[in-house]
Amino acid sequence: MNFATNLRIYRKKMRMSQAELASFLGLSQRTISHYENGSAEPSLQSLYEICTTLQVSADELLGLNKNESQC
Repeated sequence: MNFATNLRIYRKKMRMSQAELASFLGLSQRTISHYENGSAEPSLQSLYEICTTLQVSADELLGLNKNESQC
């Protein structure tokens, strides 16, 4: 799965709305919507904050498996 799909899945696992996640991150609900529909991608700082808020690793959120993330 890709970032957009995973973001929606992990956000829902935390029982958060797009607006709630946006509020925690200091972003707009529209920005979260764009992330989830794949029309925008977060900065590295925003990615870190999303991971922290949703309690998920960047590898999981980005859809990387162990084989893909190793060099």
